[in-house]
Amino acid sequence: MHFCLLDSVIEQAADRIVTIKQVTAAEEYLQDHFPGFPVLPGVFMIEALVQAGRRMLEARPELRSTRLVLGGVRALKYGSFVRPGQTLRVEVSLAKALDDGSFELRGEGIVLNVGHEVTNTSAPVDPAPTAVSGKFTLRPVRL
Repeated sequence: MHFCLLDSVIEQAADRIVTIKQVTAAEEYLQDHFPGFPVLPGVFMIEALVQAGRRMLEARPELRSTRLVLGGVRALKYGSFVRPGQTLRVEVSLAKALDDGSFELRGEGIVLNVGHEVTNTSAPVDPAPTAVSGKFTLRPVRL
């Protein structure tokens, strides 16, 4: 199964990417998570960080044919829920490239409510609550 949790890329550079994910009530997984209180599952927040990091790294010419997968997650913190009608703004930056071909990244997802303007600046206009933050490693697939 292939699915994309990135609705659009707001900003992209070699070592940083900013994306958004609009959470809508039409998303099938929200029917069960949780009935009466639908929220974006935490594992999908991590997946949004991973997909943003992968998109940033795969833009490099030397990595275009390399499949990168999640190698590990550290210092993960959850904060605010992300509900239908809200937007998850994901920012991922490269911490360092490792000798084995892996990459250490830092990511943060913040909740933008209706009325927040999505811009290409490094922070939203008004302070917004953090939904997820942490460090993670993307590594080449090992066969």
